[in-house]
Amino acid sequence: MNSKVRVSADPAGNVIVTSKSNPEYGYIRVEQDRMIIDERGFARKKRVSALIPGTVKDLKGFGWTNGEQVDGKIIIKESTTPFNSEDPERDYKIAGKTGIVCCVDGEPIYRKAFFTFDLRASDVTVAHTNSEDIKAAYAASSEEVENSSSSLQL
Repeated sequence: MNSKVRVSADPAGNVIVTSKSNPEYGYIRVEQDRMIIDERGFARKKRVSALIPGTVKDLKGFGWTNGEQVDGKIIIKESTTPFNSEDPERDYKIAGKTGIVCCVDGEPIYRKAFFTFDLRASDVTVAHTNSEDIKAAYAASSEEVENSSSSLQL
């Protein structure tokens, strides 16, 4: 159902990407193809990725190479509390291509992917309450597509 987690190098081939502000720290990027069922009950395959932050010294301890498959999984955690208090907007849960932030009673939902070795771990999701705003945005974008395609036919 879900693929193994794969280690992913940056375009320069580096598995460990060092921080620009402090070269003692960095991260490793991992990816996994998962089968998901969306809010409408529709099943689809989706690639998810997560960053594993740490000191460069500790990250080297994994000994991972580009493309290596590792045991573990990527889980999604959603919360009404920011994961990063200094830059909370970084982790907003956005409704598709609408650009609208998913909210619960006007408060934003934050979404972040995490790697874990615990194969029993599961996603933690928060249902949004601003469905009408999201539906309106999708309807408006559909109208724009219709209007642009009918103007092409003239």
